[in-house]
Amino acid sequence: MMASILLQVACSFLVWLLLYRSFGCWNKHRTPEWSCRLVTLAHGVVVTFLSGYIVLIDGPWPLTHTGYPNTTLQAGLMCLTLGYFIFDLSWCIYFNSEGILMLLHHALSICGTVIVLALGQSATEVNAVVFVSEITNPLLQLRWFLRDMGCYHSLVGDVVDFLFIALFLTLRIVAGAWIVHSVALSSRTILTLKWGVLAMYLVSLGFLLDILHFARRKMLQKYCTWKSKNPGGELPASNGYLPAR
Repeated sequence: MMASILLQVACSFLVWLLLYRSFGCWNKHRTPEWSCRLVTLAHGVVVTFLSGYIVLIDGPWPLTHTGYPNTTLQAGLMCLTLGYFIFDLSWCIYFNSEGILMLLHHALSICGTVIVLALGQSATEVNAVVFVSEITNPLLQLRWFLRDMGCYHSLVGDVVDFLFIALFLTLRIVAGAWIVHSVALSSRTILTLKWGVLAMYLVSLGFLLDILHFARRKMLQKYCTWKSKNPGGELPASNGYLPAR
């Protein structure tokens, strides 16, 4: 059983690595980060759909079945995700591209997934954590691509930012708190995983502080832009109608 898991993780790592190399060959005029973020985007989309399917359709429900044995689909998703996080953490360390918070997020993800695969249980709650964590990832990568292509300061950029913040607050923070609560009260989940899930939530709170700071700065910029276009903040005399002749 363990040999099969190791083989799946190794295959997953090689798939993400080959995908990265392929993106690099197709986009030789781009930076390595461009290729890495394409891989991250692909992983985010695939894992969001798979983990969402497991949480919402295939089951079991993570708020009531924490600590239960892993299903075949859950174990496969854990292997797929573990291979990616090993690849991405290696890339981040090699290029020194991320801060301590993101490195901690990746390290906790790897440790949690390894424990779940080794124990053969608790993939239900870890899969739920993966779902609420990865659902915002495609939007985060799309935002980066918009900035890189000079298209960020537009309506599309505003919509992406709004959706990212809304999903982060509702799923990663609110739904994440429910997951932490159910795991903390579970008699089946081992103590190490309970602390790990709590640590992941604290990392999310760290990201939330950065996001709130960004949102405040962007709102101030929007307000200053509007103020400069409308000095005094007064409505035009015609109030939107054609002036009388």
